[in-house]
Order: sequence, then structure tokens, then C-alpha cells
Amino acid sequence: MSITDKWTSGADYDQWMGRWSRLLAQEFLKWLQIPAGLRWIDVCCGSGVLSEAIAELNAPASIVGADISAEQINFASQHRARANVTFETADAMNLPFPDGRFDVAVCGLGLNYIPDPGRGLGEFCRVTRPGGTIAVYLWDYANGARFLREFWDAAISIDSEAATFDQARRFPICTPEGLHGLFQQGKLKDLRVHALEIVTSFTSFDDYWEPLLTGQGSAPNYLATRDKKIQAAIRERLRAALPASAPGAIELPARAWAVLGRRP
Repeated sequence: MSITDKWTSGADYDQWMGRWSRLLAQEFLKWLQIPAGLRWIDVCCGSGVLSEAIAELNAPASIVGADISAEQINFASQHRARANVTFETADAMNLPFPDGRFDVAVCGLGLNYIPDPGRGLGEFCRVTRPGGTIAVYLWDYANGARFLREFWDAAISIDSEAATFDQARRFPICTPEGLHGLFQQGKLKDLRVHALEIVTSFTSFDDYWEPLLTGQGSAPNYLATRDKKIQAAIRERLRAALPASAPGAIELPARAWAVLGRRP
């Protein structure tokens, strides 16, 4: 089965994933320790959360956010552009920038969605100067991103076809070994892999469930393809499975894997 994920609304994506992207971006940038005054490209920038964090935390000379979704770029341009932050529609496998244009190339939660991740990484390297930094991070879908793992486990228990959509099965590079291997194949130097740990906090079950109805991203996209009966069964299975405090709040640990390398 061919699966096409939907990325057509920056606002809905922000509701579903943006709040967690923001927390991860902060942890990622703390780990990278990149000095001020450099030229960045944020590939697969989506709604611009990582670009915004770079502008706030790293005092860059410039940031270009690039994404294949014109709708996401329009949202980012309207809400997150600054004097030194611009956004452009671009294919990660064919970036419209000259060789060595940037000092730092980053990609948050997007490399696995590039049809050929190795080719995408090759483009990150091409547009980065020799000695520059290339770094990405991806959810640990199999073991670490519990808010996603709980959803897929519930969905698969109700609907066997959900296994085809499960990101842990679709994206085997989303492991320390997978990321290290990809960067090694790309001939990057000084490789480091790091776990980014956050807590996804929901005020209530509805705060967890309602963003899944936006249709934006893998889990919401899967849910939108199911009928109301299956959706309701998954909802109630999740309601029973998720750990909630007495007031109904839900806190779930979440881990992403980050990898960093230098262009030779």
C-alpha cells in the first residue's frame, strides 16, 4: 500500500505536532552548541518551529526554511518570518541553492519523509560549506515517542491495517543505528548521536485526541481514512490505556534521536 501523508495546513500541524516540535527544537539546539553569526538552512521546515527557535537561541546571520509544502511555507512566512529568516518552497532532494551556501544544515522531524533520505542528506551536504555542520533529529517511533506509540498500539489492536501506517514500521532509519549508518554512508565526519528527551503534557484526554482529527501528519492522516466506528473504537481504547492523573491530565515521556556530522 502506498501511503501519502498530508501536510497542507500549518495551523493544524502546529496543533498536532508544533508544541512538541518546539520543545524538541530547544533541546536539539542546546545540544548542538552552534556559535552565533552563521548561515543556516532548515530543510523540511514545516510550519517553521525549528527556524523560529534558531532565530531566538542562536543569533544567526540568516536562516532559510525550505519545505515542499507550499501551504506550510505560506503559514511559516506569515507567522515566523523575520528580517533574517525567510521561507521558500523547495524539494529536499533538489535544493535550489548553490554549493556551500550555508554553514549549518538542519532538519527536524522530516528526513524520514523524504522519499530518498540518502539523496536528501546528499543535498544537505552539497549546500553546506566544507567543515560545516549537518544535523537532524527524528522521533524514536518504536520505543521512545510514547504519545505516538500509544496511538499506534491502540489502532493496531482495533484495525489490523493500521500496522501499514505505523511509523515505526515505515521508517527504520529512526533509530540510533539507522541515523548513524545513514550519515556514515554519506561520508560525514565526527559523527555524534544523542537522545533528546521531553515530556508531552496534555491537560485532558480531549487535548490528546482532538489534534488527531486534523488530518495533518501520519497518525491523523491514518485516522481520517477510517470510518466513524473504527475512530470511536480507537478513541475509547486510548481513553482506557492512557495514564491520567485525578484531574485528567496526561503526561507521556517522548524521545527523539539526533545525529550530527561535519561535511568533509
